[in-house]
Amino acid sequence: MEDKLYKAAADLPETELAFSDLKIPAPKKSVFLRPIPILVCFALLLCGGFGTLAFVAEAKEYKEALVFFDTHGLSAEGLTRGELKAVYRDITTQTFRYSKTAQVIGSSLSAETVDGCEILQETPTPEAVEDWWNRWQKANMAGIHYKDRTEYKKDPTLGFEVLDRSYLEKYDGETLLWSVSFAEFWIDSYRSVSDGVILWGRTYTWSSDQTGYAWLAKIKNDGSLQWKKRLENGFEDEYIAAVVENEDGSYAVFSRGDLKYFCFSRYSPGGKELSFRKTEVGNRGIWNAARLGDGYIVQLGNGLLGETSRIVKVDSDGTLTDSFSYTADDAYYFLSDMIEYNGSVYLSAYAVPRLPDEKKNAGGRYEIAAVLNYIFDHYSFDISSEELTPMVRKNYTALLLVCDPTSGTPREFYSVEGSLGGKLAVSEEEQLLWDVESIAETFFSPATSAFTIGGSCEVFHYCFSSDGSLLTQEKTGEVTPYYK
Repeated sequence: MEDKLYKAAADLPETELAFSDLKIPAPKKSVFLRPIPILVCFALLLCGGFGTLAFVAEAKEYKEALVFFDTHGLSAEGLTRGELKAVYRDITTQTFRYSKTAQVIGSSLSAETVDGCEILQETPTPEAVEDWWNRWQKANMAGIHYKDRTEYKKDPTLGFEVLDRSYLEKYDGETLLWSVSFAEFWIDSYRSVSDGVILWGRTYTWSSDQTGYAWLAKIKNDGSLQWKKRLENGFEDEYIAAVVENEDGSYAVFSRGDLKYFCFSRYSPGGKELSFRKTEVGNRGIWNAARLGDGYIVQLGNGLLGETSRIVKVDSDGTLTDSFSYTADDAYYFLSDMIEYNGSVYLSAYAVPRLPDEKKNAGGRYEIAAVLNYIFDHYSFDISSEELTPMVRKNYTALLLVCDPTSGTPREFYSVEGSLGGKLAVSEEEQLLWDVESIAETFFSPATSAFTIGGSCEVFHYCFSSDGSLLTQEKTGEVTPYYK
């Protein structure tokens, strides 16, 4: 694990211009990590990562403990032979119950210079998993939230069901506040903006001869439809992947045309198209977008090719200027969210171990291929959650990469084992907020078409100051689904 974390800072990124290789030297800048009191009893900061070492004879164990202390810069001052081994076992088994472990870590962190650090969390107990599961089922009914749904009707001429209407609805708990329907398209996604909700979707088609138009609409806070637009960009098929609100109230719309064009449109607050540009990028989907200065950063990818961590920079008129691809020899990287904060680009991501044989990728499902391969080689289809969950947790490491906005080079990072990187935001106090989804429970469902491994995650909330120091860790009580 330690090698994987160092590669996140040392081997990344590979930078490209117009998708051609251009190597960037590994970053040399290191970050001074100060010990910070965390508001949760089990939130310890520890440099690097740890594996589980086999317990052997006492002499060999003592030697391994000495090597471990030296490798990770831990101080053995004042420890007896037995205490040193006890601390070593306590850390490598990730139990962290021995009284002297916290003293050793605390004293060792006080003057450590590192490129990154791991944030340790407790392994979920069965009781906690049950509680999270119950809260997950209630989570979608709490507070102000939006839901979209689609109704179908049978067409007497065609003889099968077609789109009737799509709805976007706003709720306060279980109380419906408003509902807006659309007959022209079905809703793909939506996001809150300063004075309402922007939503986007596609024309419902049932034949390859039909044109698949992209649609964009704006609903005001009171539930009234302000405007809706059909994008007329000359494609046989176009869909909107992301919408970003600009400082002046206009909207940057990122869409994909005929499965090979990257499209940028800008719309006024009133729904008028202000500009449009298309760029041929091949078979790459658009997965995320965020503002960066006067321009934007956008995640492009192709999951079937294992291309999951490519970012392009886009200027204010939609021109692609630079491309960064984050890779390492021993891990795949998956980007979840990105944001500009205090002059740097922050990437929320997660890493999984690279496959020894990339031909055994479970049909292009690189993210969970190692877990699936192990199950098929060693288990029948009735593997229990108790056996599966530790395997899935071991497969994931959440990463927060702090990158130079010009080169894309990571300057520092944080990591959390057994978790996926989640959403990024900036609080009203101008502090960076990072959500991490800690895998709590899983189940194996090989007959399900939409996923093979399902489960739930508990969300942890991390708060960082403007200088990059971790201020707090908090269990939010929120539970999110896990489907892969």
